[in-house]
Amino acid sequence: MSAMNELLPFVIIGITTGSVYGLAAMGLVLTYKTSGIFNFAHGSIAALAAYAFYDLNVLRGLPWPVAVALVVGVLPPLLALVLERIATRLADASVTMKIVATVGLQLAITSALLAHYGGQSLPFPAFLPVDTVSLLGIEVGIDQLVSTGIAATGALAFYLFFRRSRLGVRMRAVVDDPDLLSLSGTGPVAVRRAAWLIGTWFAAISGLLLAPQIGLDALLLTLLVVQAYGAAAVGLFRNLPATYAGGLLIGLLTALATKFVVGSEMLAGLPPAIPFLVLFVVLLVAGKRRLVEVGGQLRAPVSSPLLTPGTTRVVVLVTLAVAVVIPLLVGAKLPVYSNALVFVLIFASLHLLVHTSGQASLAHAGLVAVGAAAFSHLAVGAGLPWLVAVLLAGAIAVPVGMLVAVPAIRLSGLFLALGTFGFGLLLERVAYRTDVMFGTTSTLEATRPAGFASDTAFYYVLLGFAVAGGLVVAAVNRSRLGRLLRAMADSPTTLTTLGLGVNVTRVTVFAISAFLAGVAGSLYASQSLSATGTPFTAYNSLVWLAVLVLFAMARSAAPVLAALFVAVAPAYGGGEAMVDWMPVFFGLGALLVALHQAGARPSGEAQAADALKAGSRSDERVGGGSAAAERLAEVAATALVNATRNGSGAPHGARLRIGAPR
Repeated sequence: MSAMNELLPFVIIGITTGSVYGLAAMGLVLTYKTSGIFNFAHGSIAALAAYAFYDLNVLRGLPWPVAVALVVGVLPPLLALVLERIATRLADASVTMKIVATVGLQLAITSALLAHYGGQSLPFPAFLPVDTVSLLGIEVGIDQLVSTGIAATGALAFYLFFRRSRLGVRMRAVVDDPDLLSLSGTGPVAVRRAAWLIGTWFAAISGLLLAPQIGLDALLLTLLVVQAYGAAAVGLFRNLPATYAGGLLIGLLTALATKFVVGSEMLAGLPPAIPFLVLFVVLLVAGKRRLVEVGGQLRAPVSSPLLTPGTTRVVVLVTLAVAVVIPLLVGAKLPVYSNALVFVLIFASLHLLVHTSGQASLAHAGLVAVGAAAFSHLAVGAGLPWLVAVLLAGAIAVPVGMLVAVPAIRLSGLFLALGTFGFGLLLERVAYRTDVMFGTTSTLEATRPAGFASDTAFYYVLLGFAVAGGLVVAAVNRSRLGRLLRAMADSPTTLTTLGLGVNVTRVTVFAISAFLAGVAGSLYASQSLSATGTPFTAYNSLVWLAVLVLFAMARSAAPVLAALFVAVAPAYGGGEAMVDWMPVFFGLGALLVALHQAGARPSGEAQAADALKAGSRSDERVGGGSAAAERLAEVAATALVNATRNGSGAPHGARLRIGAPR
């Protein structure tokens, strides 16, 4: 009985927080089911609501009932209108652009809160009663009971509304067949707008209920509501009761884990990582068969290169010439440009995944952190030569990258992004504090190569690595593997049908990208003379993706421009305030780029006509007019002849070796 009494307080805490997670997750699932847009900004909306209440109640002196009424009654409708318009615009966008748009919105909102209110946690006013009552011999806060009651009542009321009300039936109809709903005289836009309103309501209420427990911290609040992703995964992103039950399960597991890891520094990060462990495991176990993405699965649009090949070569040579003389021009700001060279390698490795192969990975910062930690252990701990330690650090990151590739085999599109995000958060919360990586001190010593210890000499070492990394990425893009990656981004099903190893191709590109990221991590540690996980949070993976997409139109120059924007621009930004607001511009820029690309895409008959007129994207992916593209057409014709002769729609043994001589 005493053991039960020891566990009961943790069970109560788990039910309280789990109910809030479940409520937030139900709103997230609703908006995804009705619009096809998974709102990565759901957590930042919760944080925005909490800060709005703080501003109205504490800074402006409004009574808490008035502040709550304004936060719940005014803010969600305004946000719902904006989000519905964004979702409508993104309806014909590629999966990557849908992800980037809401990631950019999350980055903009969270960064704006941090820039305006500061990064320090603020005390949140306890507007609910803080007295306690005895329940089963345990003193339970009235605020905990009220929070649980609000969340549970809201979840039950919404479920009944969704199943039995006319609007709820229309919401289910807009998921199944929006065209049929239009024929019945009900506009899908109005239904989706109502769904976004309910979703933002749930996010705002979740923020108000969580903030008294943890204080006012924009990043922490955002990530806490992000834990609702795990609850949504338990419901397979479509079952509302299972989603709420998933929230309760995650809350209970997290609270109980807090009790059992007491006294263990290595496992201290496990409890907050449990939601992401659940997310990662459920996604892997469910796989593609049980996880069906909502919305159109459209291909990314093909854009014309900004520069001709000849002009590109001239620009590259001029850029290299400028890079060589940078130490003579920038003086004391040289370390800023050294950091930029490291980020060139980071963005080049990410560009290989996102642009070339169409894989949306949100765990890239974790791979860089693995390289930084491995380099310190090898160069300082084991005393290996500097260059050997750098290359081995890249090699150590490869198995981790291949582990990240496991979700790419089982998942695609949105669920791949969620799986890699969950993996990155697991790595950050659990592995960073272990002795295998940065240890409990979170900081390790790093060195520079003998004879290149000065900032100027080491700058040229970094320049050499940046150029070498760029050449590796260019070689991959021009190789048969590059053509396979571009074709896989266009249509992995087609490649599988033609007998090509899509899974091997996916693992290979993740391995190459991980090697480059690991090398970049070791160079980052060497440049700063210390290795720490602070710059490599999972949140920064979102930032890097948003910045890279900003310069997507620049094609191969995107990594260089993104690195300059991240590392150099803040140094010339005109003060601390500008630096604080810079991530807001990153996020808004990524959102605008995604909306622009979505608006530039033809739809319906126009898209079909363009496809017939200009040829399929696989021509561009494999190399239009090349032997491979012609062979692809030959295989299709042969398959059709075989199917006709055999009286079957299945082609016989058609296989294609892209890049092979005819």
